[in-house]
Parts: sequence; structure tokens; C-alpha cells
Amino acid sequence: MIIALASPKVAVTLDDGLEKVRHALQNAAAQGAALICFPEAYLPGLRGVGINVLPWDEATQEQVLQTVAQWSDAYGIATIFGMERLTPAGRQIAAAVFDGTGQLLGIQTKNQLDPSEDPNYVPGHTRQLFTVDGMKFGVTICHEGWRYPETVRWAAVRGAQIVFHPQHTGSDDEGILLTQWGAADAPYYEKAMMMRSRENTIYFASVNYALRYQEAATSLINPA
Repeated sequence: MIIALASPKVAVTLDDGLEKVRHALQNAAAQGAALICFPEAYLPGLRGVGINVLPWDEATQEQVLQTVAQWSDAYGIATIFGMERLTPAGRQIAAAVFDGTGQLLGIQTKNQLDPSEDPNYVPGHTRQLFTVDGMKFGVTICHEGWRYPETVRWAAVRGAQIVFHPQHTGSDDEGILLTQWGAADAPYYEKAMMMRSRENTIYFASVNYALRYQEAATSLINPA
């Protein structure tokens, strides 16, 4: 299976964000990808990290879900879409998973929050394995994949061949321009990607925004 990892820039408006999503789906499908994954909370944007967060309510959430479902169907590509999910308990960070016909297979929540996220989000409590075209996979979101290896192991021991990792690390405003993947003096994130893959003997696909000062590149890790 060919997979695509989308690293769009931060959305300026809802229409801008949706067009970036549509363009990524179209391009990935044209290149033969059967599945595409987007970064963490791409719409409306991740709160508390200094990026533009778009207005977001239940009507907008439903509009975005329906639109992504329609495009998944139109382009015939399964989609892992990082988003904010509104619930009675509060805001969650989540990934909605659609198959290539636009059917919603499920929503994986971020269950282990970074302490800095506590003012803006509430954790989820469930974990799910997904299957697209015979490929089993799990989803672990940002901090979970960095600091909680068991979130990846959960999927691996249940037969996942790959775990997708929507994330946000870095900034458009300040930071260090990294020039070498996995450098010894770089942040630990890319080393963690390698460990999640090697310790479970599965592929690990980590997906970041296109930020000026990325602290971890969008990467696909082969366990071999």
C-alpha cells in the first residue's frame, strides 16, 4: 500500500485549511496513495502553542467532517484527519478516520495529554484499531507517541502493521533550524520515532505541520 503524509502550513482561515486538505487528498490520490494522514488538530489548529486557532463550534465541526468524508469518497483515499472534537466533557484532540468511500471508521482521541494542554483540552479514554484495504493500523497523537510507548504497543500487539502519529512540534516564530535528521544535539523526537518503530517491529509514520522551525520532521520509519 502507498501512504501519504501531509504536512500543510497552518491554516489562515477555515476555507484556506479546507482547500489545503482537498489539495493534499487530490495530489496523494493522483500519485496512487490509498491513505493519507494529517497533523495533530489541523483544524481548527492546536491551542496553546502560539498558532492561529480558527473559530470552532459544533456546526463547523460537522461541516468539516462531512466535507472531508465527501473528499475521501471523491478521491478514493482513506483519510486520518487531525481535528478538535467537541464533547459534553470539553474539547478533545482527536483523529477522525475515513475509508476511501468516505465512511467514518472511528475517532481516535488523545488520551494522554501533555500537562501544558490541560487548560485547553480533556483527555479521551478509548483506543481503536483500524483496517483499510487489509492493512491494520493504530493512531497515537503527539505526546502519547513521544512519552507513552504503551500507546504504540497497544496497536502492535493487536496486529497493527503501522501506527500513525499526528503531531505538532516546533514554531513558525522562533526556534532553531535543524539541518540533519536525528542529530545528536537535536530534540529527542526523531529518536523516539525510531524507538517506537524498532521496539514494536512495525512502521511508524509521524506527521508534523510545515513549520519554519520544526523540531521533528514528518517521517516514515522502517523497523528493519
